[in-house]
Amino acid sequence: MKLALMIVQLICALFLIVVIMLQSGKNSGLGGSFGQSQTGFGAQAKSKTWDAKFARMTKWVALAFVVLTLVLFLLK
Repeated sequence: MKLALMIVQLICALFLIVVIMLQSGKNSGLGGSFGQSQTGFGAQAKSKTWDAKFARMTKWVALAFVVLTLVLFLLK
């Protein structure tokens, strides 16, 4: 069981690295270089972009990684 959890944790860690690397930075694009924020339609459209999906996936995968780490620590 411990080996299976370690394999799942490894997959989780690799997936987390990939998802983080695929996200764009906060200051990406021309608007970020001038300090403009997204308002109005930009804020609504952001919820459907890939960046928003990657951010959501990052939160859940990071939570799973932390839980797996704690479980593996308790099984030691």
